[in-house]
Amino acid sequence: MTSMKLGMPINYAGDFRETMDNLADFEKAGVARVTVPEAYSFDAVSQLGYIAAKTEKMELQTGILPMFSRTPSNLAMTAAGMDYISGGRFILGIGASGPQVIEGFHGVKYDYPVGRARENAEICRMIWRREKTDYQGRHYTLPLTKEDGGTGLGKALKIINHPVRDRIPMLLAAIGPKNTELAAELFEEFQPFLFHPEYVEAAFGEPLAAGKAKRDPSLGELGIVVQASALISEDAEQIEVAMQHVRNHAALYIGGMGARGKNFYNTLAVRYGYADEAKLIQDLYLDGKKAEAAAAVPDDLVRAMSLIGPRSLVAERVEAFAKSGVTVVLAGPLAPTHAERVATMEGLAEILG
Repeated sequence: MTSMKLGMPINYAGDFRETMDNLADFEKAGVARVTVPEAYSFDAVSQLGYIAAKTEKMELQTGILPMFSRTPSNLAMTAAGMDYISGGRFILGIGASGPQVIEGFHGVKYDYPVGRARENAEICRMIWRREKTDYQGRHYTLPLTKEDGGTGLGKALKIINHPVRDRIPMLLAAIGPKNTELAAELFEEFQPFLFHPEYVEAAFGEPLAAGKAKRDPSLGELGIVVQASALISEDAEQIEVAMQHVRNHAALYIGGMGARGKNFYNTLAVRYGYADEAKLIQDLYLDGKKAEAAAAVPDDLVRAMSLIGPRSLVAERVEAFAKSGVTVVLAGPLAPTHAERVATMEGLAEILG
């Protein structure tokens, strides 16, 4: 079994000042990493900058920055800046997102996500090493030449400041086989979604093995970062409310995040062995029957993906996550009060040891 670090996602839709007032309690409770999503909401970087000033030890991860909406050099500058103001606590989490967001919200063509992820990683590390921006890739060319549509006046430059670290940890959010293989080959961490620890080998085993076979030993062991809703409680009503939250969340992604025939999360559920259920959830959700779609999410899938129930049951699920190779669990506490949410995170920290 791997040892696991306890992290926590920040809700971008909540009251940010209240979240910050409460964050110190979670840091004291044992939360070692905080992650801020971006999606098509407020940007994650400004919030993480504020969090860096209000915390002392916890790691700060973007979860995730869509790489299509920033140039590789901008990602490198952002990561170097965040690492600087946090004293070397930053993890750059990037991902492809999907065409609905990238083309619909950003107006940028969604193409070659795997190739672009590779080139983003290579360019970021080149910039952090303070090498000149001299890079000829399939998707990015630095400097941009006349032949590629530039003025011909571009210069290869080094980042002005000296980054705190020349190898800032990078995380790739991935669930497809090719992106998963790339994460295992080139990134410090891999973050799948809707993670079922008992089916990690069936869903990700082959691409993880292929990527690790090409991995540079200097990268160290691949970390696996997963999100899981969490509640340590004996209260049956609280447990059911938390389980319903997971059902709704799973139905949104398996059913609604994409079109028929182009939904990465639906395909993942199929790889877990829920082919019939995945089709039913999608049909119901796309027909506007969201409650029925949530009800169609199998109970065993809900329980497998979450850390919900009495302490003994949660400890069993923690062990299952650890056995599957998870190194960081980003636990989203679902208790109704702040004090109970802190208690859940304290309990998880104790279980994780």
